[in-house]
Amino acid sequence: MTTADLTPQEAARWALRAGLPLGADRLDAVTGAANHIQSVIATLRELNFEETPPAATYRPAPTETRPQTA
Repeated sequence: MTTADLTPQEAARWALRAGLPLGADRLDAVTGAANHIQSVIATLRELNFEETPPAATYRPAPTETRPQTA
């Protein structure tokens, strides 16, 4: 799935919609961060976790305990 990059104007509109007015001096940085986050999410969506159990079911193997010496 590909999406177009967010423009600074769109970033300002989304921020305002969320109640976070964004100053013009921060638009480029916020837009770049948002686009990077979108690309990371897109990469994660491409990974195949079909046979990976949920983390809640993970049980580490017991490890051998050594007696502590003082």
